[in-house]
Amino acid sequence: MPRRVLIIVGHPDPSPSRFGRALAAAYAEGAEEQGHQVSLIDIATLDFPWLRSEKDFQHAAVPAGLADAVRAIADAEHIVFVFPLWLGSMPALLKAFLEQAMRPGTAFVYAAQGEGLLVKPLLNGRSARMVVTMNTPSLVYRFWFGNHGVAGMRRNILNFVGLRPVRETLIGSIGALSEAKRKAWLERMRQLGSEDR
Repeated sequence: MPRRVLIIVGHPDPSPSRFGRALAAAYAEGAEEQGHQVSLIDIATLDFPWLRSEKDFQHAAVPAGLADAVRAIADAEHIVFVFPLWLGSMPALLKAFLEQAMRPGTAFVYAAQGEGLLVKPLLNGRSARMVVTMNTPSLVYRFWFGNHGVAGMRRNILNFVGLRPVRETLIGSIGALSEAKRKAWLERMRQLGSEDR
């Protein structure tokens, strides 16, 4: 059954030569071939302020430059995040985007006193995938470093606002990938897009 798929490209460098953009395009192609409705947000092209206070996080309006992105997140049934690993986690620009887009009133609300849970997620019923490129071999990142940055994003942000399940694709040793391996990864992304996973 066709679904609404949102792809968020989280590389701060807007260069079209970044492999993450090719991965996102391949996923989109696979999804569109199966009749899914695909939209894309490239955060490197967005203009928005960074949050600098708890007051703004809690109460400020969503910046005008992110209004369409917040609506797209709310409308999506499956969200794909494509980003590079920097210093073991997502780049700061992607974190700044998520801080703005996943705020109270947009992605969760604080529960009323006596309701038990501290917050109510607003993005329940949606699934997600993280596609993460890195120079580190993916097995080293997963098992030696404990997958900490990716696991933290999944648990502390995506699961927190209701996104489940959240699947992961880790693409390691990105700088050493042969052309054949790059093509294989692009084909894998097309397959995942066609499977809506």
